Amino acid sequence: MHIGPYRIDTPLLLAPMAGVTDRCFRVLCRRLGAGLAVSEMTHADPKLRGTPKSRARHDHEGESAPIAVQIAGAEPEMLARAAQYNRAHGAQIVDINMGCPAKKVCRRDAGSALLADERLVGRILHAVVRAVDCPVTLKVRTGVDPAHRNAVRVARIAEDAGIRMLSVHGRTRDQAYRGDAEYATIAAVKAAVGIPVIANGDIDGPEAAQRVLQATGADGLMIGRAAQGRPWIFGEVAAALRGEPQPAPPSQIQIGGWLLEHMEALYGLYGERGGVRIARKHIRWYCESSVDDDALWARVCRVESASEQRRLVAEAFGFAAQRAA
Repeated sequence: MHIGPYRIDTPLLLAPMAGVTDRCFRVLCRRLGAGLAVSEMTHADPKLRGTPKSRARHDHEGESAPIAVQIAGAEPEMLARAAQYNRAHGAQIVDINMGCPAKKVCRRDAGSALLADERLVGRILHAVVRAVDCPVTLKVRTGVDPAHRNAVRVARIAEDAGIRMLSVHGRTRDQAYRGDAEYATIAAVKAAVGIPVIANGDIDGPEAAQRVLQATGADGLMIGRAAQGRPWIFGEVAAALRGEPQPAPPSQIQIGGWLLEHMEALYGLYGERGGVRIARKHIRWYCESSVDDDALWARVCRVESASEQRRLVAEAFGFAAQRAA
């Protein structure tokens, strides 16, 4: 699959998730099999760029090309300037968020709320595409609600504007993440346009991935929540899509090693205090997918130092026993 000049050898994308897909997680997912990892959402408002959170979101040190940055907002000119800013700061692909269902985003008429105004969608897409010399992609949902699924019309607007790839989450805005994703709308989008279409929603392993590709005819898949605490899912799905045998499940030691590596990256990006706090949710997700250790989670929540957090995780995942052996 190509996005402009960029060839994506493995058409598996890490979905942008606010507070999750920072540089630390993106680098790990790329190494474990994701073909592309889109940054967590960055707001187009320039007044918000100076915050510590925004500075971290614009940090791409050590990332493999192509670097894809997602922007969010509701004003065409502001989004165009945000695209230019991110292009100047390392973005090689600019992705526009019209899929986030969060109330705090939609209250600003951004994210998936934009789908209710197709004329504004067109103005935004044309403005951003004209503003930068790199591929622009778009993330959408199937519509605002089940009675107003307009993803096919939005897809045609996007193709006409010069969008180079479209990711479609198989839920409407009002569904948020409730219920099951539906794929008939994604299949209709794929049939309606000639640009690459990526299917997103409820892809939690190789079997689901193959089922969704068959149902939609999509050019690739985007995985979000299923990768939390399980970044090796990309390697499992990639093997299935290539028709290869499934790799052996990672050992507890391997998983613990990836988690410790992830934690070290968080300490480096956010500093010890911030890194320890952000690492807590990731530790919980890793535990849910592997050691199922509620006691560890309870202890980790009270820890404020990186050294103690490392020690607890190393013990839980068997590193102490390995050294003793």
